[in-house]
Amino acid sequence: MLSLAPPTRPRGGRSRKRTVLAVLSALLTAAALTPTAAAQPSDGWTPGEARLTTPWTDDVSPRNALPEYPRPQLTRPEWRNLNGVWEFAGAAEGQRPEFGEPLDERILVPYPTESALSGIQRHEDHMFYRRTFDVPEKWRIGHHNRLTMNFGAVDYEATVWVNGQEVASHTGGFGAFSADVTDALTGRGEQEIVVAVTDRTDATWQPVGKQRRVPDRGIFYESASGIWQTVWMEPVPEGHVADLDMVPDIDDSTLALTANTTGGDGRMTVEAVVRDGRRVVSRTRGSADEPLTLPVPDAKLWSPDSPFLYDLEVVLRDGHRPVDRVSSYFGMREVGMTEGEDGKLRMTLNGEILFSMSTLDQGYWPDGLFTAPTDEALRWDLEQHKRLGFNTVRKHIKTEPDRWYYHADRLGLLVWQDMPSMRTGGRPPADAAAQFETELHELVEQKKDWTSVIGWVPFNEGWGEWSREATGRIAGELAEQDPTRLVNAHSGVNCCDSLGDSGAGHVIDWHAYVGPAAPAPDDTRMSMDGEHGGFGLEVEDHMWFGEGHAYQMLPDQQSLTAAYVDNQRAVLDAARRCGISGAVYTQLTDVEHEVNGFFTYDRQVEKMDFDAVREVNEEIIAGADGSGDGGPEPDPGTPGLDGVHAYPFDEGSGSVAGDAVGDADAALTGAEWTEGVEGGAVSFEGAGEADTGAQLVDPEGSYSVSAWVRLDEAGTGFQTAVSQDTGGNSAFFLQYSGQDQRWAMSFAGLRAVSPEQPEPGRWYHLTGVRDAQEGTLSLYVDGELADARNACLSPGGSGDTVIGRAQYGGQDVDHLRGDVDDVRIFDRALPGHEVAELASRN
Repeated sequence: MLSLAPPTRPRGGRSRKRTVLAVLSALLTAAALTPTAAAQPSDGWTPGEARLTTPWTDDVSPRNALPEYPRPQLTRPEWRNLNGVWEFAGAAEGQRPEFGEPLDERILVPYPTESALSGIQRHEDHMFYRRTFDVPEKWRIGHHNRLTMNFGAVDYEATVWVNGQEVASHTGGFGAFSADVTDALTGRGEQEIVVAVTDRTDATWQPVGKQRRVPDRGIFYESASGIWQTVWMEPVPEGHVADLDMVPDIDDSTLALTANTTGGDGRMTVEAVVRDGRRVVSRTRGSADEPLTLPVPDAKLWSPDSPFLYDLEVVLRDGHRPVDRVSSYFGMREVGMTEGEDGKLRMTLNGEILFSMSTLDQGYWPDGLFTAPTDEALRWDLEQHKRLGFNTVRKHIKTEPDRWYYHADRLGLLVWQDMPSMRTGGRPPADAAAQFETELHELVEQKKDWTSVIGWVPFNEGWGEWSREATGRIAGELAEQDPTRLVNAHSGVNCCDSLGDSGAGHVIDWHAYVGPAAPAPDDTRMSMDGEHGGFGLEVEDHMWFGEGHAYQMLPDQQSLTAAYVDNQRAVLDAARRCGISGAVYTQLTDVEHEVNGFFTYDRQVEKMDFDAVREVNEEIIAGADGSGDGGPEPDPGTPGLDGVHAYPFDEGSGSVAGDAVGDADAALTGAEWTEGVEGGAVSFEGAGEADTGAQLVDPEGSYSVSAWVRLDEAGTGFQTAVSQDTGGNSAFFLQYSGQDQRWAMSFAGLRAVSPEQPEPGRWYHLTGVRDAQEGTLSLYVDGELADARNACLSPGGSGDTVIGRAQYGGQDVDHLRGDVDDVRIFDRALPGHEVAELASRN
């Protein structure tokens, strides 16, 4: 039976019980960061009709649209939140706003225009926002202080005017920006702000992540345009702290701090005070804009099990006079790599091997799309990670408001931060690639002080990738920009639109559904499963489209939980045998048509037995300690080149092809006899097979499969010469890959391919070799090694070995259009010289 969720948070939530963490967070906010109530238009706004509502949907109103202080790492006591009801209008391309004129519609900021909570609930390529505001006299703007207007994020191109004067422009849907609006103010009283936004989403090459103008009922979702993070203003001195660079060093027990300033005379100094609660840990003075070393003696280290954070106060002085005072915090932690006892390179936290057990977290909400309805909802998603036994989040091709990272810091969750990708399909032009890099570096610069963030992921599955060389260069530049974190140059480098492994960065990352992926580390890079799992369950009345899909559907909670636990035990096996340092399960919640979450999209229903989930996750984290188990014992197999099964196809007639070595004769259907390389062969026309009626290959061990193959055509379709059924995806595929237009020896999601496209009508000798001891999958063409891939674990499952087709997703697919001769099965990994000898025998 499915459980309703969240269990401690009743719908409506007006008198809910808070957790200790929530109380601490509320105290921090209330103590020094309460904003002056802002004047807001409140007439004319009504929420849209959400397809699904979360437990927090009804908590949202014009008076409490994300009222929390939005920048936890640089706080000041005076500020004003400008979230709430703004005027709104769609616009034409190139149209300029008319200042001083009201707009017809009302939108609730900061919810994207397409969301129900915005009240607009539609996409506009071009749009205007407008509201008025007043500036408190006590802020003394223009006398001692300046007025800064801050935007958390606006998707995609934004121009800001105050009282008709342009004060800011910004390109990029995921970065924060600010403007000094002091000189645009008009004395006392009401001031006008107008924001023009253009967001064409995937009609351009701008970074969009999963957004699409037309969702595909697949893995791409509703777009999220316009202002989608908090808008707020604050008074700042002429010379003030702009941001803080903080780098902990646990070996020296120090924090490297640079207080970057703007304005002032360039002779300012800073005093930095580190506190553990009320206790002063250290007090350091030095020049502004210069690195300072702050002692943190006997440092308490931050980790998922003990997420301790130090408080930091920074006072900026002009001579002896304090001119600015900001509060912040930091955690003492260090991310790195080391060899385990088994000699494989693994990830470390604070010098100790730690397995990164993660979810794929897409950060979508049925009521707010890109924007969580409330701060409590934003935190709740992260709290569920801890409840489920995860220690990591992969923030998938999206960023979040600063408060999300603040909650991750306080809860003790590691974060892999993706760069939002450009659209799929094709390769971007040069100007789009350059803009992508600009936004990527902006992301790193703005997120690099969060304790929780341990690594950067610039590319996912080749989406928007333009060259393998550029991917390697970018990985190197990110490592130089932030040398304190890991760079995963390409998550899912084995998949989809990827241009191949650049060899750069700190991580080898594969995707496999249902997986897990099991790449082995090399001499300089650790490895991880970047995505796996994706088991699905439909829950009536809790689905965006009324029905859904997943990588593998299950009928009920019990079978879904069992599938998850079995799959996670394979993750532990991959960690011990192959040395992966992390795994990412897809995913935390359902999203639109995807129903493969632990929770439904509305966060109302728990879809698995969470105790069982937590137990196996904790077992993985504890057991993946770098000791390894040595892998499988080598099996010498059967000597000679006859193999353990052989099909010379010399019968010339009938419906059975005899096994010349073993006793697994193959039943022919949809096949004809033809002339072979030597003697006879069997011919298929895209609908036949030769089923041996038995499992001839042990997918857990070493084996080799060889065949002479001649294609009738070499187009974009897959054609398989030899495979082995599992009821899901074939255990292996000796095939022609239509995607690559090359010969291939494949596992689902992994292919060793030939360098050249085969010629139709010509015989080729193909040999696929699986070496379980070495963890490789290799392809030989005409006796020469064509390609070898790292493949520590092979797919399991049992079923018949079949000639002439494959299985994928439980369906018979990839039927051969051509001829096959002399198929041989070996129960060992053939070395190269024996493959060459085998290929030369005919």
